[in-house]
Amino acid sequence: MPAKKIFILNGHPGETSLSRRFAETYATAARAAGHEVRVTNLSDLAFDDDFGQGNYENYKPLEPDLQQVLGDIEWSDHLVLATPMWWGGLPARLKGLIDRTFLPGRTFDTRNTGLGGMPAPLLSGRTARVILTSDTPGWAMRLLYRRALIWQLRRQILGFVGVKPTRITWFAGASRPTSGLIEKWTRKVHAIGATAA
Repeated sequence: MPAKKIFILNGHPGETSLSRRFAETYATAARAAGHEVRVTNLSDLAFDDDFGQGNYENYKPLEPDLQQVLGDIEWSDHLVLATPMWWGGLPARLKGLIDRTFLPGRTFDTRNTGLGGMPAPLLSGRTARVILTSDTPGWAMRLLYRRALIWQLRRQILGFVGVKPTRITWFAGASRPTSGLIEKWTRKVHAIGATAA
């Protein structure tokens, strides 16, 4: 398998978390398999996560840390996002990072539209893996919530800017896992990282 350039974003705002463990596990396995890996922890970044009163013509200049994240995404062949699901969505700080960095001219092109008037994606040619943790049981995710966050990540965020396919690895019961479950999940993440999938 050819070596990939992999950017891993731990999207949990805390300094310690399952998301961080999974991001580091994936990185270790991918590096051992010969891939070039960059890792960023959301908790280490300094930026204003509020898009504020601006718009796409008059938005806040990106802080150096956001410029670096966007540069790492553009550098990569494969993007890995490790994040919890909170209240059916992404942590606010992670959503703020997306709001601030996924801008026209860098991630999509509003001047060049395709079928149905959708802006042209500018990050095509990249794939993604999302490692998602939650407390929501599988039946509720499917029947009550209709997998809304998974749809949002695949289609409305990553797919919108051209990153696809996006594969999802989802671990439920993350707040109070049974004995041995975290180790089992970690082995699964390691296996995925070893194949850079």
